[in-house]
Amino acid sequence: MSKAILYDATQCIGCKLCEQACADRWGHPYDDTLAAQEKLSAEKLTAVLSRGDRFMRRMCMHCADPTCASVCPVGAFTKTAAGPVVYDESKCIGCRYCMLACPFGVPRYEWNKTLPRVRKCDMCADRVAAGGQPACAEICPTGATLFGEYETLVSLAQQRIREAPDHYVPHVYGLHEVGGTSVLLLSGVPFEQFGYRTDLLHEPMPMLTWRVLSRVPDLVLLGSVLLGGIWWITHRREEVAAAEAQSASRSRESG
Repeated sequence: MSKAILYDATQCIGCKLCEQACADRWGHPYDDTLAAQEKLSAEKLTAVLSRGDRFMRRMCMHCADPTCASVCPVGAFTKTAAGPVVYDESKCIGCRYCMLACPFGVPRYEWNKTLPRVRKCDMCADRVAAGGQPACAEICPTGATLFGEYETLVSLAQQRIREAPDHYVPHVYGLHEVGGTSVLLLSGVPFEQFGYRTDLLHEPMPMLTWRVLSRVPDLVLLGSVLLGGIWWITHRREEVAAAEAQSASRSRESG
């Protein structure tokens, strides 16, 4: 069955051990300077945001139908059956379409490297495949980040909202956004306060992409007809002008 991560911001204490564990797993540096940066980067694939005594995490949402995979021309992104959206850097050509297409603005690029790569959380896909759990969930001391079966975590999130309606925003973020994601979020304050978009459709983004692309042949045909019509009108005008000039010339010669 598909796995998922449930992050409950109301249980987060802002310790940032998830950031440290993520950096260790990827072999990235992590110090006080990076810890203070409340944003994603090529070296920081998850970030804890703070608003006073409230916290929130940013990471790849691992969409059920990822737009990054649909726009990638070389198939560098793949949604696995287990839940993670993984990236194969050996296929990447550096077009960065994924960065433009992601509705959550997640992928980052190694701009300062000679051979740059795209970087994003992969939900510790290797650990998950081996029967383990993501490093961030394993190290979380409060249970703010949980890992498990998707359906189980959805039920748990909905149960928490039902049992404490005054404690939570009445919405499991990621349950319906862009067709659903494998990362689910709970919060005690509006998600917009942490930069999460709440205007996203409930339809997978690749469906919208396909609708646009599927109309391309019709647009090409229509454009061809219009251009052909313009050419015919212009060419016809030239023919009429030439005929009139020839007729006028004959009239002068005969006169």
